[in-house]
Amino acid sequence: MNMALNLGLLAAAILGAILTYLGVISIELFMLLLLVVSGIAALVDRYMLRAKRPAAEKEPLWVEYSKSFFPVILVVFLLRSFLAEPFQIPSGSMIPTLQVGDFILVNKFTYGIRLPVANVKIMDVNTPQRGDVMVFHYPVNPSQNFVKRVVGVPGDVIEYRGKQLTINGVVQKQQFEDEYNYLSQDSNAMVYTKRYTEDLNGHAHPVLIRNDKPLLELAGVRNFKYRDNCTYTEQMFRCTVPPGNYFMMGDNRDNSSDSRYWGFVQDNLIVGKAFVIWFNWGDPKRIGSTVN
Repeated sequence: MNMALNLGLLAAAILGAILTYLGVISIELFMLLLLVVSGIAALVDRYMLRAKRPAAEKEPLWVEYSKSFFPVILVVFLLRSFLAEPFQIPSGSMIPTLQVGDFILVNKFTYGIRLPVANVKIMDVNTPQRGDVMVFHYPVNPSQNFVKRVVGVPGDVIEYRGKQLTINGVVQKQQFEDEYNYLSQDSNAMVYTKRYTEDLNGHAHPVLIRNDKPLLELAGVRNFKYRDNCTYTEQMFRCTVPPGNYFMMGDNRDNSSDSRYWGFVQDNLIVGKAFVIWFNWGDPKRIGSTVN
């Protein structure tokens, strides 16, 4: 029986890891399930099985592992859920602020304390501000996490014309810095862009712009919620951000799938604010850099 339990727990852990990797369940849900299973196993042994076991007999492996893993999983689960959670940058939509391969830490409580897994806010702390680099669940597929910059907060009127942002009628100034070239992970070819410093209501940050690309690909615009709040033409688009929602854009403006295409990010999809790069295999000099 002990052997069957050991194999069953091992199989469940492997299956959970595979489902997490495939995106079927979230890492938070997987960790919560491990926490519950290991906790129940330890309690069952303590209050039901230990008294029946001969004193000289060793604890079954499933009991030993459960008792060892429970406090470790609990600490990691609480840290990830309420303090900071690590993420890896998989795409170039936030170049040059974030590079492909950056591992970032996300502050989980700066926008409010939320219940793990359910992501229901139970205490307000701060609200996202224009210029914040925010991680959130992709509205089209919430099992995926995206990272973009907050451009519009509830009530803002966002206009993008001539590759330049206007917020509530105020043009957000852009200062040309230099030519910026990078290797595309998708095509393995060099991409030639221009780097600007954009003043987003007092928050200075870099953006990349390609003059050879259109303002946006109209064919890629989805029929998202509050789509009627937006107007699209080949020369510009304008959106009014509805209550409880945020408008997100990538710093790599012409290589970013963002709110221009799939709409607004609701408050209940927010994960947290990116604040530091804690690792990068290809460029160790980036380790410890703050995310601005």
